Amino acid sequence: MLKRLSPRERFEQLVSTYEPLLRAAFIEAIDDIRSNIVLRRVVERLERGDINGAIAAMNLDEAAFRPLDEAIRQTFNGGGVATVEQMPALRDPSGFQVVLRWDARNFAAETWLREHSAQLVTNIVADQQIAIRAALSEGLARGANPTRTALEVVGRVNRVTGSREGGVIGLTTAQGEYVARARLELLSGEPDQLKRYLERTRRDKRFDRSITAAIRNGKPIPNAFVDRIAGRYSDSLLKLRADTIGLHETFAALGASKDIAFRQQMEKGNLQAQHVTKGWKHTPQEHPRFQHVAMQGQKVRFDQPFMAPDGTLIPYPHAPGVPARHTLGCKCFCEYKIDFVAQLVR
Repeated sequence: MLKRLSPRERFEQLVSTYEPLLRAAFIEAIDDIRSNIVLRRVVERLERGDINGAIAAMNLDEAAFRPLDEAIRQTFNGGGVATVEQMPALRDPSGFQVVLRWDARNFAAETWLREHSAQLVTNIVADQQIAIRAALSEGLARGANPTRTALEVVGRVNRVTGSREGGVIGLTTAQGEYVARARLELLSGEPDQLKRYLERTRRDKRFDRSITAAIRNGKPIPNAFVDRIAGRYSDSLLKLRADTIGLHETFAALGASKDIAFRQQMEKGNLQAQHVTKGWKHTPQEHPRFQHVAMQGQKVRFDQPFMAPDGTLIPYPHAPGVPARHTLGCKCFCEYKIDFVAQLVR
């Protein structure tokens, strides 16, 4: 006999299914952008001092993120279907069982999916352009030639895989700045700067011995070796970005689809809002948000928001418009319950 999964177990099962899908979709989009860059075009524009032209030559258009759009759609619809399937059997006033279905074409569902995906991709592309512009400007100002500057941004081709690695494409503006500072630390040859690089948590520790030797011997690190070290550091940050997007977008899509699935049944008259309550469920993790720990078990009516200790009103975890301090890295979810007695005697 199959074990009946708890709400938390069912939710974790959905997360384990869709989070890797979203993470891989983001990396696929970045790989597509990098693999289609013609380095010569970028270099030619940099040689003319045309940074805008160099960025345009990288073709950072929103269409490249189609895999991410599709992954969000699959996650959103998968969450909606699962929510309806997990709803207990409901009966109408005559005693007949109500047919429950997830409607992907429902206005609210289509609106959330369209607006959320569009805003996400627009923000990613805009942030990319800022990060790339800063990296190109910094490289040229440092005196690096156009080819080296371009390679530091778009990455270098791995002769084994044929794919580009390193660079700043795919990183946030802040992460791009981390890579730029790390490169300067490595190029400086100064012991205190090299030691500062060794404090970076996302560095590739396989290079630590070589950097320590450079500190001990007082010799600068060759430029080509700096490129390798900085490239692996950049790859580590890109993985972090993909992990962050995978987690955040999975929880955002599943949270929205669950809320909308219940609203769909209310619109059809199968449920009444006053008969549904929702509870905040905190997921234990290494670095928890203590405000969310305090919210564990908080229950409200379906049409009421939760309240965080800082006064923030939250319709459900990862709801649109909720401040980033309550969403990024958050693994909380919402559990909905139906008052069957009230529902039957309505």
